Amino acid sequence: MNTEASNANKATRLHWLDNLRTFTIFLVVLYHVGGVYEAAGLWGSFWIVDDPSTITWVGIIGIIFDIMVMPTMFFIAGYLISPSLNSKTPLAFLKSKIRRLLLPWLLAVLTLIPLYKVIFLYSRGLPQEVWTNYFHFNNPNSQNWLWFLPVLFLFNVIYLLFSSTKFKRPVIPVKSWLWVVLFIGFVYSYSIGGWLGMRSWTLTPLLDFENERLLIYFMAFLLGAGSFKQGLFTNNPPKKLLYNITNGIAWIPVTLHIFARLYPFFYPENFSTTPMYRSIWWLSFDLSLLAMMYLMLGTFWRYFNKPSKLWVQLNQNSYGVYIIHVIMIGIFGTLLLNSGFPALVKYPALIVLTYTFSNLAVMGYHQARKWVSGKNYG
Repeated sequence: MNTEASNANKATRLHWLDNLRTFTIFLVVLYHVGGVYEAAGLWGSFWIVDDPSTITWVGIIGIIFDIMVMPTMFFIAGYLISPSLNSKTPLAFLKSKIRRLLLPWLLAVLTLIPLYKVIFLYSRGLPQEVWTNYFHFNNPNSQNWLWFLPVLFLFNVIYLLFSSTKFKRPVIPVKSWLWVVLFIGFVYSYSIGGWLGMRSWTLTPLLDFENERLLIYFMAFLLGAGSFKQGLFTNNPPKKLLYNITNGIAWIPVTLHIFARLYPFFYPENFSTTPMYRSIWWLSFDLSLLAMMYLMLGTFWRYFNKPSKLWVQLNQNSYGVYIIHVIMIGIFGTLLLNSGFPALVKYPALIVLTYTFSNLAVMGYHQARKWVSGKNYG
């Protein structure tokens, strides 16, 4: 048995990685629920529900989630790509990714995006529109939260193409790769930010992505793939010195990035997007990203590497929860909108309702599929 095959067998026993993916998707739910109650008004023009009751600190928590959640998801996907490639032919791998990513995406954008528009208009008391305006190719927000699926598919295709070539790729140690991510990520984001504008997006019927972050996400994906290749998580966790140090200092770049994000609201009359401002924004972002992603990985590797009935069930549901959770936010956020409760009550209530009913809906879907399959078989 070769090293990669051995690693693939071990990868199947990394319960903490499944648990981390589920927890990361829960953070996505928290982030998107926060968009209903954030106080800066940045989400109101496009988010599914805009509640006039707001909480100031929800936006600050959202900044932290915005830094680390998506890179962590891409890292996990990258870590799992090699075992998947090792067990399939290139064509079978591509077909599996089409079934896993593109078909659910296609179904979702043709059903959930129109439903999103219905809830968006209803929650604001606006009249419904002509039916052609409900599809993502006519929607100024395009794919919304579903952008992750086709971008991840693209990363998988690029990795497959390079893996299929005979070009000998240099093996970069993970520690060195972290410096590469930091340097290239900063130069790329700073340059694109100066060229296209801060927080600029490319929106198309097939791909949506934030221009300044696309390469960062791809490097996080490659970092995950490289971590698997080098067997980074196949042994017991190392001593906690670096983990403890990172825990102690991670707040520094995180606080600096929060300040950079909030600065335009503190001093709107004197604000301009200067080279210094962009430098602080992206350097603090990249440092925060690496520190928090390391802590997320290290924490679950050390303390959450055991399966349980609850974890197993949540892990099975997590992908479906990601796909449908925004619609659940819209349904329950609309119900809570005029309930008379303060935002401090509605915010946790919406989290619980969204996550609970998203999981119940996914479990119901799986049970229905089993019932239909069993009925057809009989």
